[in-house]
Amino acid sequence: MPKERIVVICPGRGSYTRNTSNYLKSKIVHADKQIGWMDNQRKKLGLPTLTELDSMRFKAKVHMAGEHASPLIYACSLSDYCSINKGRYEIVAITGNSMGWYIALALSGALNSENAYRLINTMGSMMKGGIIGGQIIYPIVDENWQLDKSKNEMVMNEINNFGAHISIYLGGYVVIGGAQESLNALLIKLPKEDKYPLQLPYHAAFHTPLMESVSIKAMSELSISLFQKPSVPLVDGRGYIWSQYSTEPSALFKYTLDSQVIRPYNFNHAVTVALKEFCPDKLVLLGPGNTLGGSIGQIMIQQNWLDLDSKESFIKRQKKEPYLISMGMEEQHEIISK
Repeated sequence: MPKERIVVICPGRGSYTRNTSNYLKSKIVHADKQIGWMDNQRKKLGLPTLTELDSMRFKAKVHMAGEHASPLIYACSLSDYCSINKGRYEIVAITGNSMGWYIALALSGALNSENAYRLINTMGSMMKGGIIGGQIIYPIVDENWQLDKSKNEMVMNEINNFGAHISIYLGGYVVIGGAQESLNALLIKLPKEDKYPLQLPYHAAFHTPLMESVSIKAMSELSISLFQKPSVPLVDGRGYIWSQYSTEPSALFKYTLDSQVIRPYNFNHAVTVALKEFCPDKLVLLGPGNTLGGSIGQIMIQQNWLDLDSKESFIKRQKKEPYLISMGMEEQHEIISK
């Protein structure tokens, strides 16, 4: 029986929440050696280990700080990835959202496990001395998850008016990055819609020009030698494909630590290219949690993938025969795991 083809999607910051506490504990068996090594690195620096963080009571200021959140999310995603049944599923490409790009690099083999931890830990710790700017999230779709053109135009105009930037194109949402003064004005100006506009706690203005100093620092602290050709194709935040044959490690280094840090991350393009170029039988979203589930559904609707044209049709399909497998949901984790 031929293997089912899957594209793996890696989550970004904000995916480890109060609701996903103890996520690593239940999955660690699949990557215990790598996570044990990471725990030892943190012990040497006097930092709480990832297994300790996962088992303690959730505290936003601890668990959502970049130096803890980034490696903890990586450990959870790594455990999920290692539990995928490779006898039944062929991983044809890997992509991710924002910080999920670093995880994708690790899982694709473009970074070995030690270098992956170094990159993720370095980038996650960049805001330790103080967060530069921030990010807010706002919807640009209607209740059917169809693009609302007038709302989108209004949001883009307000972003320009207050000197902010598009940070991430995230399905039916935009993540807006900028100086806190700009975001404060937008939090007042943008029409209230449910819980939006919502400021993302402990998030800096990544993927905007405000991160130029961070990009320069990262390129000075991290070496091109950390990078190598991936063994599985990667789709980046522009929709560009890095193949195992043509990837130039120096170009991957420059994209990851330069343009990816200071320019918008287009998760919509990443997923669209993964769908259209690799035509997978399923999409597999790694945990922790399922924060990207709705955004991926919205991208599928934008592309009319599988004839999906509304929130209702996506939910109906997911209940009957899920195309998007979210490993953060226990019943779906079992579909794809060993």
